Amino acid sequence: MLFGNKLKVEDFETATMPFMKELYRTAARFTGDPADAEDLVQETYVAAWKSFHRFEPGTNCRAWLHKILFNKYQHHWRKKARLKLVDDIDETLEQTLAYTSPVPEHLTDEEVISAFQDIPAKYREVVLLVDVQEFTYKEVSEIMNVPIGTVMSRLSRGRTALAEKLSSVAVSYGFKTASNGGR
Repeated sequence: MLFGNKLKVEDFETATMPFMKELYRTAARFTGDPADAEDLVQETYVAAWKSFHRFEPGTNCRAWLHKILFNKYQHHWRKKARLKLVDDIDETLEQTLAYTSPVPEHLTDEEVISAFQDIPAKYREVVLLVDVQEFTYKEVSEIMNVPIGTVMSRLSRGRTALAEKLSSVAVSYGFKTASNGGR
């Protein structure tokens, strides 16, 4: 089967399929639900197929697919989840977050995932793309359509919020925070 500019199905599969599991993991973190993640990945691949004639072979297909996934998530899944975004959350975080001590190394995956899911979505997305998927700031900026400074700011705030969430878990393990005199 030939596509508009003579690209074959095999070309699409060769370029995009190696990233399916990674896209699913990213989608699962964005949506928090395996079934929704599968739907989001499927929508991503449908959109990628429809616009594959514009994809330039040799460019970063991984980043291109993540941008499509992120856009699908932003436009459809956020509305579905009816997440309320608070514009002044940046100010609130700056005023309320204080330095916390490092967390213990023996945290369970569930505790880390739970803490990760509890941070605001706009920070969680950047932390996921930079720290988990290892995209550069520039790539994340392009994926999310925001300035690099916004990426760096959200990453810093997201990491700080995650550390805050995990420090309360550390306290439950018996560790003391720096403000309580250390360990």
